Amino acid sequence: MILTVDIGNTTISLGVGAWENGAVVVQSTTRLETNPSQDGNAYLAGLRAALAGVDLGCLEGAILSSVVPCLVQPLREAVLGLLGREPVLLTAKSDTGLRLDIPEPDRVGLDRIVDAAWAAACLPLPAVTVDLGTATTFNVIGPGGVFLGGVIAPGVETGLRALSSRAAQLPDVPLCTPKDAIGRNTTACMQVGAVTGAAAMIDGLTARFEAQLGAPAALVLTGGLARYVSPLCIHPHIYDPDLLTKGLVLLYQRNQKIV
Repeated sequence: MILTVDIGNTTISLGVGAWENGAVVVQSTTRLETNPSQDGNAYLAGLRAALAGVDLGCLEGAILSSVVPCLVQPLREAVLGLLGREPVLLTAKSDTGLRLDIPEPDRVGLDRIVDAAWAAACLPLPAVTVDLGTATTFNVIGPGGVFLGGVIAPGVETGLRALSSRAAQLPDVPLCTPKDAIGRNTTACMQVGAVTGAAAMIDGLTARFEAQLGAPAALVLTGGLARYVSPLCIHPHIYDPDLLTKGLVLLYQRNQKIV
């Protein structure tokens, strides 16, 4: 079993998974709050608490990715303290199986690379991955595992918070999957705008990607907010909340020899 650690801007996603018969089986996932002020000892305590139900003796290794550079070292120390071995550190130079056909490949967020690597290995190409979190990020992967680029848009919850903080008459509203396309009060209007609007954006952008590529694309949705949006998407798609964990286990297998 492999421990996966992905440091995001809002949360740190932890997963435990294994490579079995050419596929990744995810045993468990959980999250920690991202706190740049915490040191390695604090995160070690957090890891132990979050993984209390996991037999640590079954973990043969770990892989770490991050979009928060200042937290790489504290989490690296925490994983070392937890398992007694260094994690595989995912970087722009890691073996991902992708060819990055973009002008500045070093500036692509590693979470996007992880999603794209899984798609290139496991989906018919071309493919589109959409991760709905703090931001809504699209990746487009062409035949042969070529990373072509994508889109970064404000996240569903990020947009709602921006509205309520900048407009005096707009309240904080809970996320849900709207039943109707037409909101009949302020709360419903905001929910439709954020959630149904995200689904329409996914459908519309995927159609534009397909037109540019000249071929239909496999589509997969993931991320903490995808569960609200997935039921409203018209384009055929896979909803996989464990995509990041699966991608990290896959990349551990490709890069473990460098530890």
